[in-house]
Amino acid sequence: MSRFQLNLLTLCVAFVVITLGAFVRLSDAGLGCPDWPGCYGHLDVPTEAADVAAANARFSDRPVEAPKAWKEMIHRYAAGALGLLILFMALAALRRSDDPHQQRVLPWVLLALVIFQALLGMWTVTLLLKPLIVTAHLLGGMATFALLGWCLFRAGPLFAGWATTARRGLRVAAAAALVLLVGQIFLGAWTSTNYAALACPDFPTCQTHWWPPTDFSTAFTLWHGLGINYEYGILESTPRATIHWTHRLGAVVIAIVMLALAAALWRAGRVDGRWRGLAGTLVTALALQIALGISVVEFHLPLSVAVAHNGGAALLLLTLVAINHAVWSARRHV
Repeated sequence: MSRFQLNLLTLCVAFVVITLGAFVRLSDAGLGCPDWPGCYGHLDVPTEAADVAAANARFSDRPVEAPKAWKEMIHRYAAGALGLLILFMALAALRRSDDPHQQRVLPWVLLALVIFQALLGMWTVTLLLKPLIVTAHLLGGMATFALLGWCLFRAGPLFAGWATTARRGLRVAAAAALVLLVGQIFLGAWTSTNYAALACPDFPTCQTHWWPPTDFSTAFTLWHGLGINYEYGILESTPRATIHWTHRLGAVVIAIVMLALAAALWRAGRVDGRWRGLAGTLVTALALQIALGISVVEFHLPLSVAVAHNGGAALLLLTLVAINHAVWSARRHV
């Protein structure tokens, strides 16, 4: 297997891990296994009557629920496979090569990140779904996905060396869009981990208000202390609505910025038509993500749509990583 194929496979597995993580979280299976890294002291889910009885005695406040436990363990298996693939990428980076695109440092950064992700996964369980930890875990998964995408794009000429007359402007716009998207992903994660997805059950209003009552201080208090079970959330209605409403406002800002970026890419297509392909991809990914976000509210958080909304965020992030790679490696047309 070539380095490019290994990188592509690892990127695909990372996407699977992100969607599985969303599935586990949104189906309330985050504490399906109350210990880590095993499940009730096993490497799989206990199924024998004696094992289940022993597990229930040991974890009396969290009896075995096999469907939830299997969801969590499958996610852990997939995350472990991702970690091994990233380890293989790091080891491959040690080999000497005359390839100027060979990554030597970034695979090791990814390995450190995935190890930290494992720690966050452990703390997610041991700290009882603390929103700050779960949000950091989701952001770490997205960062891993984005960096794998950057590695992949740097490994070949797919988005490199395109001609443009507005290189500086495109770089500023693409970087700004990426930073804002990271902020929006944080807001989405904060909405999910505080169980605020249906805090505004109507659209486009929130609890029938165009600007609902808000409590930003409570809504964005990052640390509520230890020893609290955060499953199903601890916030009252107003802070949850504040989180949800802020996420919606962020979506409006993101949409405006990304449409402006798409317009700039379209104009750059006068010199090199490939920019218009990126512009179309960006608009498509943005439209899909907005439609999924609205559907989450209108159809009252169907699991499949909510998971797809998380996957859509990852694909939108990958699109912006590709755009940033293209504009930062573009050549100036004279």
